[in-house]
Amino acid sequence: MSSTSVSSFAASLLVPSKNSSLSNHKRRLIQCSLGGTVVEPKATAASEPLLLNAVRGQDVERPPVWLMRQAGRYMKSYQIICEKYPSFRERSENVDLVVEISLQPWNVFQPDGVILFSDILTPLSGMNIPFDIVKGKGPIIFDPIATAADVDQVREFSPEESVPYVGKALTILHKEVDNKAAVLGFVGAPFTLASYVVEGGSSKNFTKIKRLAFSQPKVLHSLLQKFATSMTKYIRYQADNGAQAVQIFDSWATELSPVDFEEFSLPYLKQIVDAVKQTHPDLPLILYASGSGGLLERLALTSVDVVSLDWTVDMAEGRRRLGHDIAVQGNVDPGVLFGSKEFITNRIHDTVRKAGKGKHILNLGHGIKVGTPEENVAHFFEVAKAIRY
Repeated sequence: MSSTSVSSFAASLLVPSKNSSLSNHKRRLIQCSLGGTVVEPKATAASEPLLLNAVRGQDVERPPVWLMRQAGRYMKSYQIICEKYPSFRERSENVDLVVEISLQPWNVFQPDGVILFSDILTPLSGMNIPFDIVKGKGPIIFDPIATAADVDQVREFSPEESVPYVGKALTILHKEVDNKAAVLGFVGAPFTLASYVVEGGSSKNFTKIKRLAFSQPKVLHSLLQKFATSMTKYIRYQADNGAQAVQIFDSWATELSPVDFEEFSLPYLKQIVDAVKQTHPDLPLILYASGSGGLLERLALTSVDVVSLDWTVDMAEGRRRLGHDIAVQGNVDPGVLFGSKEFITNRIHDTVRKAGKGKHILNLGHGIKVGTPEENVAHFFEVAKAIRY
């Protein structure tokens, strides 16, 4: 999008006045269980959720909005569940808990996307990679992968057998949300999953995965291929059970230089997208990689439907670099939600102006931070849903 068209859109963006539809919306406020408020969505005759229509380039009245880490530690209702069920894996592998947690933000904020409460590492147990997620430490891989023999022990993933609770939860979510929003699934990208299992958990320097990549590339490629095949199956499984869009998280791919991204990440992302599109051509696929400013053009080469930008990329610049054929998601700095309501409002409007009309999903540039005031999240959704193109 040219700077001229961005400026033209900025001039035409309608921000409701006191006498406009915002006031009408406010007459239908629903109360947040913790004292915040959020605008109740208008009934719509559209058969498809707003998010899907926006991704597909259809004419929409406003950008759809949801937030990464939408269900999570900033919500007091979630903290209450954590006190009763302290194990993350217990919370994320129990159908009733997954549904309850996934619906917590839906019940309070009515976002346009309701994302499954899960983790990108959930498939690992079904691939013969024992792991846990420990409070205060994060993911722990009990037997990190280091050799070709280790890779040989990794099984390809069968979601029906290993994670039936995911399918059941998605089916329930789809029924509960009833097309008033899009149900979102998600998976980890091959390189990011490989980084966790080789490093043994989270990492600051990624020396182990890079040592493997640069000294034994065939071993890493073998592991990446197993993840690519498995995540293709997992995306299809989620779609078959109610997910209406799926986000692929390649969080650690931006630790690679561009030339190494082209070898160790891009081909496997492209393989997943191409394979999924063969069986589910209408399923929107969203790709997110934090710190991806140096790789935007390469992310578009994966043929995903949406590239999610982090906040270090100017939205207007990201639009220009990606081209207008691809949708964008993002990219308000999560830290903005610690600011005043006026500051939050201004940043939302700035992001929407720079994204331009259509093919934009309003979101944060990363997940919500712990400690974010819940009333500010409510304000974010209220302002976002009052915008009109």
